Amino acid sequence: MTARIYLDNAATTPPDPRVIEAAQPFLTRVWGNPSSLHQEGREAREAVDVARRQVAELIGARREEIVFTGSGTEADNMAIQGVALAAGDRPCHVVVSAIEHPAVLECCRALEQRGVAVELLPVNAEGIVDPADLERSLRPETRLVSVMAANNVLGTLQPVAELAGIARRRGVLFHTDAVQAAGKTPINVQSQQIDLLSLSAHKLHGPKGIGALYVRDGVKLPPLVPGGGQEGGRRSGTENVAAIVAFGRAAEIARLEMASEAARLVRIRDFIIDSLSQAIDNSYLIGHRFRRLPGHICLGFEGMEGEAIKLLLALDEAGVAVSSGSACSSNHAGQPSHVLQAIGFNPIKARGSLRITLGRFNTMAEAERLMEVLPPIVRSLRPMHGMMRHDKRTSAAV
Repeated sequence: MTARIYLDNAATTPPDPRVIEAAQPFLTRVWGNPSSLHQEGREAREAVDVARRQVAELIGARREEIVFTGSGTEADNMAIQGVALAAGDRPCHVVVSAIEHPAVLECCRALEQRGVAVELLPVNAEGIVDPADLERSLRPETRLVSVMAANNVLGTLQPVAELAGIARRRGVLFHTDAVQAAGKTPINVQSQQIDLLSLSAHKLHGPKGIGALYVRDGVKLPPLVPGGGQEGGRRSGTENVAAIVAFGRAAEIARLEMASEAARLVRIRDFIIDSLSQAIDNSYLIGHRFRRLPGHICLGFEGMEGEAIKLLLALDEAGVAVSSGSACSSNHAGQPSHVLQAIGFNPIKARGSLRITLGRFNTMAEAERLMEVLPPIVRSLRPMHGMMRHDKRTSAAV
């Protein structure tokens, strides 16, 4: 039986065995409460402190600036809601990009119900924010700008340092959802002038259910979860020590291996993109050709956008796991992607993208196997009549 090929690492990554090994003692032997003063508690506290430093080093932060959360979604909410709450009764204006993850957009919609003014920044046909648009959007009452470092659907990288610099010069806090980018592309919160940054362990070969928020020293955030005062009073609740330790180890591995891993993934990614252009004449790449995450490919097939789910299921039957758009949108399958609509796709085209995302354990042999499987599946599903013309203004040919 042929082994399955997992190519959905933007949804979640398989845990690195080294991460599992690091966490194991904290599920069995070192089980103390980090808030306890006895030896068992001190052991747990020391492990949490080490992990906090490891996560901080991944993004160029200080250990004290890292707050552990239950997920990247929680980290996004902690940042955005926290800034809005800190505004008190003063007018509050928040600027976010139109292609943010639902963790950001839904949080902002909830804030709108409480009187916060939210403005969506447009993106170009490749999914990139124009810094000039951000400059024009800022008002005296703007409290926060939130633009993700890398988009989960497109893989597109944003000019975070330039955008954050604009916000800093205007006295506005800048948050970035770096859940997809961290550990895959270099991030330094100091040089990039980032005030708040969200992370999630399961996107960099760590466990699910553990995230973190970087909060620059001096930024005031009221606690969303009051209680016993853990995490510097910002996120109360007994710490999940095993998951935190695993996150720390995952961050350390990602930091040390990022450069070599990125180069390896780019080779595989470009092999797939180049092979597709030869094997499937109606395929096209969505997003920027090069300004994207090392292992991220977002595809469309001209005239077949309505067949995306069938294509995904056919690949699954053939032993290849990929995604149609964002895994976080599976509860809304069949609905147009807000990301694809934001880059200019009509509602029909915005229903049909195929996302192939590579991770640490993918190989060139698996990419070659994908290219054996994918073309005949596409040909078998390709409609014989009424193919829509592909608008090359909204995406690059593969």
